[in-house]
Amino acid sequence: MARDAYICDFIRTPIGRYGGVLAKVRPDNLATIPLKALVERNKSVDWSKLDEVYFGCANQAGEDNRNVARMALLLAGLPNSIPGATINRLCASGMEAIGMAARAIKAGEIELAIAGGVESMSRAPFVMGKAEEAFARKAEIFDTTIGWRFINPLMKTQYGVDSMPETGENVAEEFQISREDQDKFALRSQQRAVAAQQRGYFAAETVAVEVPGGKAGPVKVDKDEHPRADTTLEGLAKLKTPFRNPGTVTAGNASGVNDGAAAMLLASEEAVKKYGLQPRARVLGQASAGGRRKARRRLPQLRRSAARGRFRLAPSAAFARDPPPDERPAVCADEAVRLRHQHLARAGDRGGRAAARIEGQENRRRRARRLRARAGGFAAAAENAERGAHPASRQRRLRIARGHGPCRRRQHHRADRGQAAGELLQSAGFEEAVLALSTIRPVPASC
Repeated sequence: MARDAYICDFIRTPIGRYGGVLAKVRPDNLATIPLKALVERNKSVDWSKLDEVYFGCANQAGEDNRNVARMALLLAGLPNSIPGATINRLCASGMEAIGMAARAIKAGEIELAIAGGVESMSRAPFVMGKAEEAFARKAEIFDTTIGWRFINPLMKTQYGVDSMPETGENVAEEFQISREDQDKFALRSQQRAVAAQQRGYFAAETVAVEVPGGKAGPVKVDKDEHPRADTTLEGLAKLKTPFRNPGTVTAGNASGVNDGAAAMLLASEEAVKKYGLQPRARVLGQASAGGRRKARRRLPQLRRSAARGRFRLAPSAAFARDPPPDERPAVCADEAVRLRHQHLARAGDRGGRAAARIEGQENRRRRARRLRARAGGFAAAAENAERGAHPASRQRRLRIARGHGPCRRRQHHRADRGQAAGELLQSAGFEEAVLALSTIRPVPASC
């Protein structure tokens, strides 16, 4: 019989800008910080009994090479007997780490696991392949920060290899998303991020990082660096569009390039009781699927995958599909733009973009926190997993999960315990991954 898997704790570093305050920290060292924090916060746990550490990391071309999950757990002081596995589903790597841990717990193979993710886009190296022939005088060098490298010509011919901002331009052109709309969404995201930061919304989930500071000594970093309080619509309008001329995607309305790390503690019911842990949410299941975008309709493969778990996608869920040859990925952007002032109360809030491979972790942490605040209900979160298929503008990278608390669930007749409530509008790509969570708190009698 399948068992339950619970999220019991979560912590992350601040998110640094590209070349910013965290640029001096190696990714393997950065990954140790949330690991150490979890150990410190959960002293009742016998950490020698930790079964697995799963970490998502998409680059793995530099200091994060050779299984950064294993290196990080050793550097964090965890016992040498604990194994580690590094997961790569590109921008959904952090979510996949959670899914792998939860599935192993549900299957009865393990009792206790850490799932996390790390990325230092600032420290992503340049890479160069070996010479094709002796004494060759030609060498190609690729920047691994973002986009493709060592491209297979067949892949380029069949699907294209546009980078995230280039794909953003494709989406904007196909669905007529104006530069003004993108800038307005970016401004609102920055404003919400700053407001959340000022009221301490992130404090409970953030652990400070000490960064070498030269003669002045270490510098303590305890706040996300990407939010910019001085952002204005006029300032955004002045930015250049370097990816296409004329274009709409800029450094101001595109996703940020960042550094950071996160970790989450998952446990079986037996481990929860044994170590006195406090469950925050129960993992109902995870589903992934690929497909070709022919029309703006739901991915049947993803719905079938979800049906095998203990949750269903809401009837209104909308997904873009994968690109056929000679087409570029796109999102259901016309619906997204129409909905953005009505239903995006949480889309684009808290500001911008985490480091690419830990953003799935942040997405899940926030879902769990909102579920606890509502005293019940369900939530779902989605991630796109294709490096070249990420639309750059925030309104095209929606992660919407409007969970229903117990009172609203009765109102909407959603008694099915496996219902993943809410609408999901998600950017296009070769793969989509959805993770469903539910609270473990009892429904109040008043409802």
